[in-house]
Amino acid sequence: MLPTERISYSPIDARLPLKLPNGKRMAVWIIVNVEEWDAKLPMPRTVLTPPAGGSPSPDIPNWAWHEYGNRVGFWRMLKVFDDYKLPAALAINGSAIAAYLPIVEAAKARNWEFMGHGFTQRNMQKVENEREDIRKTADVIEKVTGKRPRGWLGPGLTETWETPDLLKLEGYEYVCDWVLDDQPVWLKTTTTPIVNVPYTQECNDVAMMLIQHHKASEYYDRAIDQFEQIYEDAADSARVMALVVHPYIMGAPHRLKHFRRIFDTIAKKPDVAFMTGEQILAWYLDVGPKAPAA
Repeated sequence: MLPTERISYSPIDARLPLKLPNGKRMAVWIIVNVEEWDAKLPMPRTVLTPPAGGSPSPDIPNWAWHEYGNRVGFWRMLKVFDDYKLPAALAINGSAIAAYLPIVEAAKARNWEFMGHGFTQRNMQKVENEREDIRKTADVIEKVTGKRPRGWLGPGLTETWETPDLLKLEGYEYVCDWVLDDQPVWLKTTTTPIVNVPYTQECNDVAMMLIQHHKASEYYDRAIDQFEQIYEDAADSARVMALVVHPYIMGAPHRLKHFRRIFDTIAKKPDVAFMTGEQILAWYLDVGPKAPAA
């Protein structure tokens, strides 16, 4: 199904207003991406180019660069969440559940939401059996948390033409890959519609630090600029803002303080709700427009 067959164009100013409970003006949610990189495969991303070029195997320096995030960076970031009592959504590879069980237990202890993020960190177009991958990811999350995940984020936001259909068939209720709005929206599938919860490529440490090569403070600067504009936009109808982080990027020692500084500013706003993806979903299902006909 083409994207334009799943969702029709809808100008945000032409919609009925959405109101958050308790007089809140906008929602902010934070997504922490935890992945397992298979040392036997080419690395999903690299920080160091091999002297002779190509994709060496094993690629120890780039594998270790990512591994640092789960060994050290995550725990450094966790202190920020604890200090500000922030909820979070953990977007996690199914294979990472067993590989990084202490991270899983830390997230469970804090009642974080668990989101499916592919069974391995590979483009969904390269997965041999996409539906099985989606199902396996949900199964392993349910086994360790006792709860089936409601949300999905594709590795690198990748999808096939069938992904939303398969997600719905496997019981997922929302997806985050469609970065096209500041409010949740409905996507049609071959069965019943699925909700897309706003995600971001702008306040995303992969885009900023690894692709655009900004200095560490850009994450804070852009997050505050984006927050101020969306806060203004939300005067008449609620908006959703996402902050996306990876332990191997924002958990690096020279970047962490700029992540922390964000909450010195926005946590002081009494009319801002810090939520998880499934909380945003529940709110939208309650007050938003009804699902379109299949």
